[in-house]
Amino acid sequence: MATADQSQTRTGGGHIVDALCLHCVDTAFCVLGESYLAVLDALHEVGDVIRLVTCCHENGATNMAEAYGKLTGKPGVCLVTRGLGACNASIGVHTAFQDSTPMVLPIGQVSRPFAGREAFQKVDYRRMFGSLAKWVEQAEAAADLPELMARVFHAAVSVLPGPAVLSLPEDVLEESAAESSPSPRPTILPSPARFGATTSSITAIRASSEISALPPTRNS
Repeated sequence: MATADQSQTRTGGGHIVDALCLHCVDTAFCVLGESYLAVLDALHEVGDVIRLVTCCHENGATNMAEAYGKLTGKPGVCLVTRGLGACNASIGVHTAFQDSTPMVLPIGQVSRPFAGREAFQKVDYRRMFGSLAKWVEQAEAAADLPELMARVFHAAVSVLPGPAVLSLPEDVLEESAAESSPSPRPTILPSPARFGATTSSITAIRASSEISALPPTRNS
């Protein structure tokens, strides 16, 4: 039987998904990868709340998230794995940065003990996305994730919107920390009309388009 303390803890992956729900995310895009399995497990628990669109390539996934951000004014959420997944996703991130589209990009990362040791597909995302994204950070503990997720959404929509990137070491996602749900930071969401889209055109696009889930082709 779980103790009282155990019953009030969540894995890092659970904290990520709790934050997505807290920020009213209803759709997320991804290419599956083993570096963020803990997030995928937690997403399975809220499948009736968040629709996960699985794509064949990260370029397509980030472009879908970027289009979602343009049409809704809310951050388009895209989850990708480390290394090649992050590199492929950089195309959509650059588009979001150029067009000031709100986007949130959580990226799987190698576990903390392997940092700085040339681990397989280890990339320094602060350096890689430093000139491509509006905001980049890496989580160092599961207890920090609720606050970091509040900051990443705030960065994506505040002042001039853009893509915000959060690197997630695999062991951070697997470790447990006490439940915590910081309130979303106050922001003014941009209107889709600022991108040249009218309310009628947005309604027509939403009514006529259906995004189908595609089978994944990459697991790193």
